[in-house]
Amino acid sequence: QVQLVESGGGLVQAGGSLRLSCAASGIIFTINAMGWYRQAPGKQRELVATQTRTGLPNYADSVKGRFTISRDNAKNTVYLQMNSLKPEDTAVYYCTVTALGIQYWGKGTLVTVSS
Repeated sequence: QVQLVESGGGLVQAGGSLRLSCAASGIIFTINAMGWYRQAPGKQRELVATQTRTGLPNYADSVKGRFTISRDNAKNTVYLQMNSLKPEDTAVYYCTVTALGIQYWGKGTLVTVSS
């Protein structure tokens, strides 16, 4: 059974930092892309950052220069370092991984940025 377990969310003041982690288990095939999406209240889920197995990153314009995605392929884990957080970054952050064309999702972790 595939499981994605996210951690690291919480409450932080504007300008602060958080680091999200997501560990994938139960996937017997090689994971290709890993990444993060987020969904703010009343809004659609949107891409935050993804990274291919070879390390090529892709960021939403709104987080470029502030967020950094990284991964540990040996541990099937993806990270999201979030710096200079803004109130508009407040959302539930979802981890996602893709293996053999199937996209899996975590249950999400809440990030709240206070002004």
